[in-house]
Amino acid sequence: MHPFRAAVEDRDEDAITALLADNVVFTSPVAFTPYPGKAITGAILRAVIRVFEDFRYVREINDVDGHDHAFVFEATVDGKKLTGCDFLHFDEDGKIDEFTVMVRPLSAAQALAARMGEQFEQIKADAMTQFEREATQA
Repeated sequence: MHPFRAAVEDRDEDAITALLADNVVFTSPVAFTPYPGKAITGAILRAVIRVFEDFRYVREINDVDGHDHAFVFEATVDGKKLTGCDFLHFDEDGKIDEFTVMVRPLSAAQALAARMGEQFEQIKADAMTQFEREATQA
């Protein structure tokens, strides 16, 4: 099993964050503008863990050189079942530098957008804490 998949399925927030490159760019299924940086991406992923119910990966697809992976998942948000896919690109150091998520159907994406919107203040606070922690370690 891929280390990212194992970290997510174990809900191991530290292991997930450790797999992110400092320059990772997160592209959300419900926001127009991508989010650059490890701190905000980690904060968003921690919020997703809080929001998704019954989360499980159902398929893992990767390319020959191991830099591109697609993880198909199923989850529930406010009673709406959704199917989604995490498209990840790994840099030469094995860190995620591109993270794109897509979900369907539209009704579930709308429920996800609403719930993530409720998490926005917590996401900002978590990102700032992570950013400050990384700055002191540099």
